[in-house]
Amino acid sequence: QVQLAESGGGLVQAGGSLRLSCAASGRTFSDYVMGWFRQPPGMERELVAAKSWNGLSTYYADSVKGRFTISRDNAKNTVYLQMNSLKPEDTATYYCGARRGVIAASIKSFVDYWGQGTQVTVSS
Repeated sequence: QVQLAESGGGLVQAGGSLRLSCAASGRTFSDYVMGWFRQPPGMERELVAAKSWNGLSTYYADSVKGRFTISRDNAKNTVYLQMNSLKPEDTATYYCGARRGVIAASIKSFVDYWGQGTQVTVSS
């Protein structure tokens, strides 16, 4: 059974940092795009960042460029999201997703597997 388990969320003050982790199990994800999405209360889920298995294709939403960094450790089947200079508008539930493919942005349109989400709250 395929599972994606997020961790690392929490409450942080504006300007602070958090590192999210997503541990995948149940299969190898070496041929999958891994991505981080977020969904603020009452709003639609949006793609924040994604990276292909070989690291050659990366996507960042304009709102997080220069502040967030996605990385992955294929040996550990884990993807990370380092979030710096956090703002109150970054407050959301963050989800990990996986889609078979090589183009990072392709995960915008379809996700094969979802995690359960982890809450990030940024106070002003």
